[in-house]
Amino acid sequence: MGIEIERKFLVTGDGWRAAAHAVIPMAQGYINDMAAMDSGAQKASVRVRIQDEAGYLNIKSRELGHTRQEFEYPVPVNEARELLALCVGGLIDKRRHLVQHGGLLWEVDEFLGDNAGLVVAEVELDSADQVLDKPDWAGAEVTDELRYYNLALASKPYSQW
Repeated sequence: MGIEIERKFLVTGDGWRAAAHAVIPMAQGYINDMAAMDSGAQKASVRVRIQDEAGYLNIKSRELGHTRQEFEYPVPVNEARELLALCVGGLIDKRRHLVQHGGLLWEVDEFLGDNAGLVVAEVELDSADQVLDKPDWAGAEVTDELRYYNLALASKPYSQW
């Protein structure tokens, strides 16, 4: 079983840009939606992602907070494109900027399209109680705020808040 321990923060300012060492374009969608999760009909989100020219299928458990089960599998990019056409809700279009800080890899997601203007940083940890050196550009923590999860943004984009 894969376990993901991740914290999420709103990004303030552009101080992270100079430290970014890679940018990865991403398009992703969900086979299920928030309604299926909220009703309890499903206990995990099922995501399809195209990252550069690679495709992935990801299954992530429903828990709110920093620790969840996560499983990810590579799929041929042509199949990922076909799966994206089957997704419900809107597609998430973003650029992921990789930034090293405090010995950890931070992923700064700059959203485009209906979620333009939203910039969120995520960092994966080895344990839930790991000490974190938060960079100056990482603002309020939103780990426990459902509306910042990508599944929620596909159902109700930032432009509709």
